[in-house]
Amino acid sequence: MSVSRRSLLAAGAVAFTGTLGPLFASGGARASARGYGPLLPDPDGLLDLPAGFSYRVLSRAGDPLRSGEGTVPSNCDGMAAFGAGGGRVRLVRNHENRASATLRVPAVDGLTYDPGALGGCTALDLDPGGGVTAERVALAGTAVNCAGGRTPWNTWLSCEETEDRAGASGYARDHGYVFEVDPADPHRLGAVPLTALGRFAHEAVAVDPYRGVVYETEDAFVRPFGLFYRFLPARPLGGPGSLRAGGTLEALRVPGVPDLSVVDRPGAEFPAEWVPVPDPSAAGTPVRFQDFGPGGITHAQKLEGCYWGGTGVYFVSSYARGSEGAAADHHGQVWFHDPVRARIRLEVRFGPASDISLPGDSPDNICLAPDGGLMVCEDGGGDQYVFGVTPGGEVYPVARNAQDIGKPGAPAWGEFAGVTFSPDRRTMYVNAYTPGTTFAVTGPWR
Repeated sequence: MSVSRRSLLAAGAVAFTGTLGPLFASGGARASARGYGPLLPDPDGLLDLPAGFSYRVLSRAGDPLRSGEGTVPSNCDGMAAFGAGGGRVRLVRNHENRASATLRVPAVDGLTYDPGALGGCTALDLDPGGGVTAERVALAGTAVNCAGGRTPWNTWLSCEETEDRAGASGYARDHGYVFEVDPADPHRLGAVPLTALGRFAHEAVAVDPYRGVVYETEDAFVRPFGLFYRFLPARPLGGPGSLRAGGTLEALRVPGVPDLSVVDRPGAEFPAEWVPVPDPSAAGTPVRFQDFGPGGITHAQKLEGCYWGGTGVYFVSSYARGSEGAAADHHGQVWFHDPVRARIRLEVRFGPASDISLPGDSPDNICLAPDGGLMVCEDGGGDQYVFGVTPGGEVYPVARNAQDIGKPGAPAWGEFAGVTFSPDRRTMYVNAYTPGTTFAVTGPWR
């Protein structure tokens, strides 16, 4: 990102072209001003925030787990916050560990799918004052646990962003699945893959709280790019473990649009069709390579964040590059799917460093903000931000990762991930992926 552009962001908010306003009637009041002001340098060099805001470090990779099971794993990624009664909060947090990870998720009896895999989830319990009272393994023996999503029955769906089979990367079992985690009692559900949701490079999921449909993104950055899926459960809204009963997996087809990257006008809307996936298990052919019939299927590069908000589901294409086979270039898109109208609409187009009228590049994890807009984790080059997007279509900086990871050839600051809010909307929780750190941010949230 250019110095001049970042300087403008540090000085306050900037406007961009978007259509968020009509979509957030159930999400909260419209913000009356752009953001919370400039970000102030953190004297401790961890997290830059606006005036009036403060943070607490809840957990850092390499520290001992309070459960005594080992150390806090590396690569903190997707996360969700759940009410635990009496003002207490429970966090469940993914660890996107590959075979080369330095700090694995400790293998725990009854919670380990594949002892050769190093990823999984940890869970933290917080008291009413925000202090950590417990930290333990919630899922182990899974691989590259990137993001996921919460269910209406207060469990977490953790996604493996890999297609490795048994025998690859030291794994004893096939990977590329979604796992359901009960953060209150991890042993209740164990480590059982939800095979009917498909085997592919999962990124994130969102569950329709009215119909029980599960939406899934596939993070593929080489052609053929990933697909946007919906899973129709045999037992919709059936509670913990109900997704094991199976169902039907379908993929999005936008007639006449084989690649979402060609759409560059926020507000552009298209019909959404759903096509059954021929082989969700990908027994012989990866799903995105399969034959979806004469109408084909719609692909998008780097499909990442996925979040239910109001009347539909938001999903993110982090970027598209013609040099890598995309039909057009962009620096990030946020889409909205309205299941009642069977339409999708481009909500936000993220812009290049040279264009200060557009927000930062490579959006990743997203969630709803207290004002009814969005919070967006940036995963691009240079310094990394959490951005807010108001319901009126304005972007503003919320936080900057001030931790210089100091690796040659790497971004100066590690990406943000797992942004989520406490049930009372008074605390924002967010992870710095590297160095793995979980923050709680409090302040005058609108």
